[in-house]
Parts: sequence; C-alpha cells; structure tokens
Amino acid sequence: MNRVPLVIQRTLGSPTAEASFENAVAYYNRNDYATALLLVRPMAEQGYAPAQHKLGVMYDKGQGIAQDEAEAVRWYRLAAAQGHIFSQYNLGVMYDNGRGVEEDDAEAVKWYTLAAAQGDASAQLKLGILYDNGRGVEEDHAEAVKWYTLAAAQGNEYAQYYLDMSPEAVTSRINAMFSA
Repeated sequence: MNRVPLVIQRTLGSPTAEASFENAVAYYNRNDYATALLLVRPMAEQGYAPAQHKLGVMYDKGQGIAQDEAEAVRWYRLAAAQGHIFSQYNLGVMYDNGRGVEEDDAEAVKWYTLAAAQGDASAQLKLGILYDNGRGVEEDHAEAVKWYTLAAAQGNEYAQYYLDMSPEAVTSRINAMFSA
C-alpha cells in the first residue's frame, strides 16, 4: 500500500506554510532529500515562494530528484516573480552561465538587478562584473564600482578585490607612489 508517512500528513495539516516549510528544510538540512521533496512539492505547487525556490534548488542540484536545470529555472522563475531574492539571484546565474536556458547576459542583468536592489551582495558583485566587462549592458566602470562598493560594504571580499583593482584605484595608487 502506498501511504503518505505520518510525519508528512502532520506537516501538510499544520496551520502555517512557514511551519510546514521549516519542517521540510529540517529534513533537507539532514540530507533527507526524499522526505524534503515530499514536503516541499505540495507547497511549491500551491504557490509558496520559499518552497518554489527550494524545489528549484533540489532540481538544480539533483537532490532527491533527477537533476534538471530547465525544471530548476521554472521553479526559480515562479518564486522570483513573487520577489524571492535568492530565486532572482539564481535565475541570474542560470542565464549568466546558460544553465537550463540559453545564455543571455541581458536577462542575467535583469535578474541580478532585482536581487541586488533587495540587497543581495552576490548579485551586486555579479552586476559589477557585468558592467565592468560590458556583458548584457553598456560597459560602465563607474556603475561597476557602485555595485562593487555596495557588495563590499556587506563584507563581500571578492567585491573588495575588484574595487582594489578598478582603474580608478590603480591610478590612485600609482599617483600616490610618484607624489611621495
């Protein structure tokens, strides 16, 4: 007989999506992906953005289910449309690297920008890199420095590295060497 385990029945019957989702994440964090998947999928199908994101991650990494990057993109997109910051960032990564979708720098910029506007330091770093290299946007070193600065202010060491290597910073160091 194919019955739903009691723990899943109790979770699905709990009063809040947050509590159910926290339970699913607990299974996920214990690497019990099969149970996490059973808990996450119904919430994702009902439109709960954190569950949609987690299901996207599970498809992306092949955790408890066959890896399917196109399916990961589908779930990230559903969560991102609801403003889910991590799904917005992950969609940027997928478009940036052509994973599950055709590589599209402009589309990567779109999703990174949405996540960066919500304060995601990794998205801010990625935007800086894209502006520095003119990928998906017009090359703009001042705009790159803006995004690196925002990311570095949150402790992103890679952003600080790029700031230190920016043409303005290098020129400033050279000028300081010759003016001393």
